[in-house]
Parts: sequence; structure tokens; C-alpha cells
Amino acid sequence: MILKRRNSVQRKAFTLIEVLLAVAIFAIVLGAINTVFYSALKLRNKTSELLDKSVPTEQAIKIIKRDLANLVPPSGPLTGQLQSTPTTNAIAGVNGPIFYCASGSIDEINPWPDIQKVAFTLVQSTNRFEGYDLVRVVDRNVLAPTPSQPVSQKLMGGVDQIAFQFFDGSQWQSTWDSTLQTPALPKAIKMQIQLLQDRSVRASAQTPIEIVVPVMVEARTNSTTTSTNSTEQT
Repeated sequence: MILKRRNSVQRKAFTLIEVLLAVAIFAIVLGAINTVFYSALKLRNKTSELLDKSVPTEQAIKIIKRDLANLVPPSGPLTGQLQSTPTTNAIAGVNGPIFYCASGSIDEINPWPDIQKVAFTLVQSTNRFEGYDLVRVVDRNVLAPTPSQPVSQKLMGGVDQIAFQFFDGSQWQSTWDSTLQTPALPKAIKMQIQLLQDRSVRASAQTPIEIVVPVMVEARTNSTTTSTNSTEQT
């Protein structure tokens, strides 16, 4: 007969101190994971916000460079004068310079040429945000006897002011008039876009966006040079 002794096998269990220690370690690890996850989420949101802000700016710079790089000289039937304060061929609601650019798209629907009048101006923000909206105003009917209704395209928001400068070969000028300047077109055009002051950045540290585009075309003159060959008869 086999007799079983009671309490021959002792049951093992965690003590209260071991349980509290495990809970404390788990809480520390969970807190560290939560901190890392929160930091990664905050960095992701910040990066996404910066990308959302930079995409319209990069797109606006691309469009402006394309227009200025395709500048047409004021010597053809579809072009007009380049003037910092336009007095002729003006676009309604625009006080700044008007550029005649060969940047228009030709298709089978719109019977317009690729030359178009382009101007950049500031208007009040339509979303009630601070600052102005930078708008690209386009008029493709360059032969209209009366001013037609231009098409406006918003490029970016949060702009404080814009300015144009023209390089004559030796220095930058704030004004330009192709009817008085020689040559009629500048060597380069610079557009400065001053964004609305960011409260988190000091005023001295925030510089405007500068877009410098060289002008690769030259305007023809109406003057001609004739030469005669004289012969002597003997």
C-alpha cells in the first residue's frame, strides 16, 4: 500500500513584490514606447504640414519661371511693350508689369495662339486667411479690339507683397519701359515674393523668395543699315 504524503509537492507562485516589480517594469517600457510613438507621429504631422505648404510654393515658382523664360520681344503683331506701369495693352485690375509670353497651350478647342498676356498681382484672400493671394492673370485674346475678361489662377496664399526688378546689364532697376530703354528688353528679370511674417521666425531672419530668370531673346530694331559699293570707271 502506497501512502501519499500531503504537502509533499509545494506549489510555486509569484510573490506580491515580484508582481509589483513586473508591473513597474511594464509601465516604464510602455511609457517609453508611447513617447517614441508620439514623437514619430508629431514628426510625421510636421513633415506633412511642411510638404503641404511647400507644394503650392514650388508649383507657383515653376509657373512663374516658365512664363518669364518664354518672354516674347515687343516687336511682333501679337506682342506689346514691357512696362513696369503699363499704359497700353493693360489688363483690367492689374497695375504691375504685363509680360507677353509664348507659354500658352494650343489645342483643337481654343482658337488662341500660344502667345498670351500674363500678369501677377495680389488680391484679398478668398478664405479669409491673413495676407494676400498671389494670382496669375492671363489674357489669351491679344488681338481683341476691346479688353476682354482675363482668366485668374491662384498660385499661392499667405503673401505680403511682390516686387519686380529688371537687370540692364550692369545693375538692377525697379522700373522698366521698353519704349524708352535700349535694348528694349532687360537681360534678366527678378521677382521677389515676401511671405507673410511667421510669428515663430524673427523678422530679420525671414527673407523673400527670389526668382531670377535670364531673358534669352532680344528685341529687333526698326533701323536698317545699307551699304553701297562704289566703282570707278576708267
